[in-house]
Amino acid sequence: MQVTETKAEGLKREIEIVVPASDLEARLQTRLFETKDRVQLKGFRPGKVPMSHMRKTYGRQFMAEIVNQIINETPRNVIAERNERSAMQPEIQMTEDEAEADKVLRGEGDFKFTLAYETLPSFELKETKDIKIERPVVEIADEEVEEQVRRIAENAREYETKKGKAAEGDRVTMDFVGKIDDEPFQGGSATDSNLVLGSGQFIPGFEDQLIGVKAGDEIKVNVDFPEDYGAAHLAGKSAVFDVTVKEVAAPGELELDDELAKKMGLESMERLRTVVREQIESQFGQQTRQKVKRQLLDALDKDYDFVLPEKLVEAEFNNIWTQVSRELEQSGKSFEDEDTTEEKARTDYRKLAERRVRLGLVLSEIGEKAGVTISDEELQRAVLAQVRQFPGQEQQIYDYFRNTPEAVQSLRAPIYEEKVVDHLLATVDVTDKTVTKEELMKEDEEDALAAS
Repeated sequence: MQVTETKAEGLKREIEIVVPASDLEARLQTRLFETKDRVQLKGFRPGKVPMSHMRKTYGRQFMAEIVNQIINETPRNVIAERNERSAMQPEIQMTEDEAEADKVLRGEGDFKFTLAYETLPSFELKETKDIKIERPVVEIADEEVEEQVRRIAENAREYETKKGKAAEGDRVTMDFVGKIDDEPFQGGSATDSNLVLGSGQFIPGFEDQLIGVKAGDEIKVNVDFPEDYGAAHLAGKSAVFDVTVKEVAAPGELELDDELAKKMGLESMERLRTVVREQIESQFGQQTRQKVKRQLLDALDKDYDFVLPEKLVEAEFNNIWTQVSRELEQSGKSFEDEDTTEEKARTDYRKLAERRVRLGLVLSEIGEKAGVTISDEELQRAVLAQVRQFPGQEQQIYDYFRNTPEAVQSLRAPIYEEKVVDHLLATVDVTDKTVTKEELMKEDEEDALAAS
């Protein structure tokens, strides 16, 4: 086999590979000989089929299989022998001339093809001990816990049907149909919908117009959707809701006692408060982790600047752009609604793709040098976490992961990244900074996308 480099520009490589017809013939003869004793052909005893007849019967089929085997094995072997790492699966280019291809399958011509790929860039890892990170920490006050407990109690509060008019704090059960320009709109209708007056759950102005209604009333509620309403096709528009009141119910006493805890499946109010505190700590901890990780990745992004594989960046950009386009379509918004243009958005998201690829390569190199690995147990826990997200479909989801190895492997990357981040946080200078809940929960611009 002859291997010739025909292109080496930056990270781009092209390799021409020629497998002589004599090598193909040798492989074919070996394959025919190994098969001869196993085939059963009419008119011949097992093991007595002449090689000429074997070649006539199986030669073309076997040669096609040999060519496929060469295509599958050679790229990996050639790249490894060159001490290179391909950024993505190499592209294989073969002749499109049918006569030339047929000549190869008949064993009369050399098999020629070209590998085209980009190598992963080489770069020196830098010291991380000088990276300084502020870890925002919220001290959870008893009042915060008590507020959450009261919300739980509100949701568990009993209501009793009452006669007479609805007042603030009462629960109204109703059917309604929302219309814009006398046409019902998607998501604007409901049956047996419960609304506690004063809870602020519905569109501003809706609840106010239910004060004073009684069971059996049929009224029209006029509202204006806010300009910044989440559904762009409704934002700023006026709507009329035809409402049928089915029940008015008064709230029972708000009891913060062991009976409330038992409704939640817990033994006591003390235990409920402990669980609530743990949930708040977990929520704040996730936000702290996101902000710390963002600072770490920002610092690494400033430290490294090297040429990136174009196709890797393009693949990452396409993933981001698909996500952005889907979200815009689902929300009914346009780039103009987001105060930008498609051209500017493409530029910004390409920069984000470059950042992600660069940081991915840096984290991968750091993890490899540090000996970071992922155990089968960690992968299994990740699979179970995915399964739990689909209640009622657990077996189907589990079977999917069990029968789709690549799906399991797709869980490996985020686990690996988090473990490398943990390794790095043990090497950098981290200091705690006490902040308010509002400061912690405030999302920095692009936090959601740029954090990885």
